[in-house]
Amino acid sequence: MAKPLVIMPCLDMIAGRVVKGVRFVDIKDAGDPVECCKAYCAAGADELAMLDITATLESRKTLVEVTRKVADVVTVPFTMGGGISSVQSAEEVLNAGADKVSTSSAVFRQPKLVAEMVKEFGPKTVTVAIDVLQNPAMPSGYEVYIDGGHTATGRDAVEWAKEVDGYGVGCILPTSKSTDGVRTGYDLPLIEKIRAVARDEVDVVASGGAGTMEHFAEAAEAGANVLLAASVFHFHVIDIPALKEFLKGHGFEVR
Repeated sequence: MAKPLVIMPCLDMIAGRVVKGVRFVDIKDAGDPVECCKAYCAAGADELAMLDITATLESRKTLVEVTRKVADVVTVPFTMGGGISSVQSAEEVLNAGADKVSTSSAVFRQPKLVAEMVKEFGPKTVTVAIDVLQNPAMPSGYEVYIDGGHTATGRDAVEWAKEVDGYGVGCILPTSKSTDGVRTGYDLPLIEKIRAVARDEVDVVASGGAGTMEHFAEAAEAGANVLLAASVFHFHVIDIPALKEFLKGHGFEVR
């Protein structure tokens, strides 16, 4: 039985402001995170993702104060990520009101952290984000990048996803650097490969590249059950109620 699809706007943040880039660069301001979150809850978002995209590069913690402010206004679950590098930093964000944490670079460098977080907070609370770039030298054709997508690791992305799955996480969030923000569609082979190595109960997120409603349907067909997007929602290229109707019309169950 397929899971109902989850529509998840993503708010990337720098210095406490929502921003949007293309292929992880060319950053534009997109507003105040608290106001954006309120608007998305009113618009019918199922969940929200908030990523402090320079926290790891700048060696600082995720914005706990922003987490607290967002928790005061949201009516849907939200995931907070960026700079979460220990069980303690995850706990601070969860205590501030986040429902889930997303971690990437820190757990790549210390994989046992994934298992520790899952044990401490439960699988549904832990998302591992994997930034990737196509690389034909890798067995799967995709290489893991860390530090906000800036540092190549030499590690195969699908192999890493399989290892992450083995630690018992509830959600894997792969983002393709080559499709991020360009609105030409998600990287469907990446989604298919991650889905193929993950347990059935694990949520697989489609991230990076949505430009039309058809792109969301294609990602769902490829095996994603969480459909994440940023700029098309921020700038009202696509509105969530219309997207949900479109997906229902194409035979998908929507949360």
